[in-house]
Amino acid sequence: MADPSTYRPAPGAIPTSPGVYKFRDAHGRVIYVGKAKSLRPRLSSYFQDLAGLHPRTATMVTTAASVEWTVVTTEVEALQLEYSWIKEFDPRFNVKYRDDKSYPELAVTLNEEYPRVQVMRGAHKKGVRYFGPYGHAWAIRETVDLLLRVFPVRTCSNGVFKRARQVGRPCLLGYIGKCAAPCVGKVSADEHRALAEDFCDFMAGRTGNYLRRLEEQMQEAAAEMEYEKAARLRDDIGALKRAMEKNAIVLADATDADLLAVAEDELEAAVQIFHVRGGRVRGQRGWVTDKVEDVDTAGLVEHALQQLYGGAGAEERSESVPREVLVPALPEPVEPVRDWLSGLRGSQVDLRVPQRGDKKDLMATVQRNAQQALALHKTKRASDLTTRSRALQEIADALELDSVPLRIECFDISHLQGEDVVASMVVFEDGLARKSEYRRFQIKGFEGQDDVRSMHEVISRRFRRYLQEREQTGEWAVPEADDPVDPVGPAGPDEPGSTVGPGSPVGTPGTDRPGTDGAEAPAGPVDPDTGRPRRFAYPPQLLVVDGGQPQVAAARRALDELGIDDVALCGLAKRLEEVWLPGEDDPVVLPRSSEGLYLLQRVRDEAHRFAITYQRTKRSKRLTAGELDSVPGLGETRRQALLKHFGSLKKLRAATVDELCAVPGIGRRTAETVAAALSSRTPAAPAVNTATGEIIDDSADAAGPAGDTVADAAPQTAPSQETP
Repeated sequence: MADPSTYRPAPGAIPTSPGVYKFRDAHGRVIYVGKAKSLRPRLSSYFQDLAGLHPRTATMVTTAASVEWTVVTTEVEALQLEYSWIKEFDPRFNVKYRDDKSYPELAVTLNEEYPRVQVMRGAHKKGVRYFGPYGHAWAIRETVDLLLRVFPVRTCSNGVFKRARQVGRPCLLGYIGKCAAPCVGKVSADEHRALAEDFCDFMAGRTGNYLRRLEEQMQEAAAEMEYEKAARLRDDIGALKRAMEKNAIVLADATDADLLAVAEDELEAAVQIFHVRGGRVRGQRGWVTDKVEDVDTAGLVEHALQQLYGGAGAEERSESVPREVLVPALPEPVEPVRDWLSGLRGSQVDLRVPQRGDKKDLMATVQRNAQQALALHKTKRASDLTTRSRALQEIADALELDSVPLRIECFDISHLQGEDVVASMVVFEDGLARKSEYRRFQIKGFEGQDDVRSMHEVISRRFRRYLQEREQTGEWAVPEADDPVDPVGPAGPDEPGSTVGPGSPVGTPGTDRPGTDGAEAPAGPVDPDTGRPRRFAYPPQLLVVDGGQPQVAAARRALDELGIDDVALCGLAKRLEEVWLPGEDDPVVLPRSSEGLYLLQRVRDEAHRFAITYQRTKRSKRLTAGELDSVPGLGETRRQALLKHFGSLKKLRAATVDELCAVPGIGRRTAETVAAALSSRTPAAPAVNTATGEIIDDSADAAGPAGDTVADAAPQTAPSQETP
């Protein structure tokens, strides 16, 4: 526990300008980010008598080892910089809202030639019109099913659409009138886009004029005795009205507003948001947070607004921010937040507390939803918090640790009969998986099957990198090794926690710009160029290996060779779930009902899953490597262009040089190289489906990972045994 007086800035060194500040711990990791209208009084308030601070604030300042700041010109800029730093550094003492579910939205892909209506989740894409979010996906599908009668926009996937164009026959929806069937030319691309735009207008709340137009058309059809047409229009009007009834009017005058309510106690807070568009509730979402800092309702509202609107892309912010934002308490000061929202929208935003009328009544409804969400969350999580604390304490007691292991790292080895040998490292902090810290290794020191030797290599590489990064800060000297190994194996970008380049995990470049106005950042495991933690910067309190005595002994030997003696080590054997300690002849047997054993099992199983996933990825890439992969001068883009043009490797092999030159991007020299490479090789034997005995058609023989059939068939012919 640090004494705040040891890192308190000198008197007068803190400026009185607006700015954003960061507290760092002894490892250099950012643990808290805050902003202030005037930095001097705000930072000085943290260094008063600890007895006068809020307990959480006192914990933060005693955990920290340094403070630094960045001066900005306006409070709006401070708000934006604070949000970007919280997103980048993920400080443990900042309020972080956790979305309690992934909300589905109704999306219209206006960026495609033939727009499609579908249910989508996740990040918004450019050129796609979104409506929602909705509480359930079935609610979207019910609404779409009603509207397709009037707006027959396509809902099929791109594969189904392409197939229908090839065979010249629409799908079932085209036959029953719920799709305009642009795939077979029943409507043109412009006519289909007009239908999609009418669909969007109706979903946006512009319903009155459209219904009146349909009613006029129905009356005209009836007057001209076209009764079938009139009946169809009548049914269309009924379908639209039923769709509208699903979103009852709650606010008059077609109001566009977001209503935000907060329910809180001493430890946690729940936020509920109702999205009202055109006077109707179009969506609802909720967040939950731990109150890890001393924050009131106004502060929670400010953090929620940052979370809600700060993550939107530039092209969609004007649509995501409504004209009115109604909250239970106004942030202090309110002007920077209001100006920030207005800047995102591109016009004035009214941020206020409703005082009377329908809006106040609706806010009470949102507040009740927030209270119910908090009660439900506490019911579900109370046992989880208690269980995790008990599990960590049981592990500490069983292994005779000085303190509970807040950071646990687990390593596992995976291979397939000695090929594609890989290792995984997973990290659990406070009993929860921290996937951004996961790492993957390729075993490079030797070839073949030797789990013990592999474990020694990967532990050596992980902690050698840790010591090397410590050495760069002048805190540690790396001991000499008789047989040095590469500090880290390459990790693919397709798994959480993988790395894509030397030096730092996947992330957005930092915006930290400390200057002469701020205190100098301490030496620590933080990259001075990016301001982000290095890949192996933090040691675990407990190191777990998947295996028994041999694996534990190999890990202990690796740590001893590097001079590391302050990391606890154990192994978990699968057969009897025994916990092995280094140098002990007998294992530690935890009760089957032990929460500590359950946590160790979860850590071990997660390491196993992560290693198996990486090993299968490597094996799939090796087995699906095609003949074009080794052609010199032929990259991925041109390989895909050749396969797309000819359709299969068989047809590509039979093509002439002139036919190869007809492919965009393929010159004569490249065409000659491809033709020579393919002609000099004997065609591979046909693949056989071992389940049915059928020969797989060579037309699906695509070179490289693009060939779905090869990728699917390859694992069938490979041995099925996997050794973790």
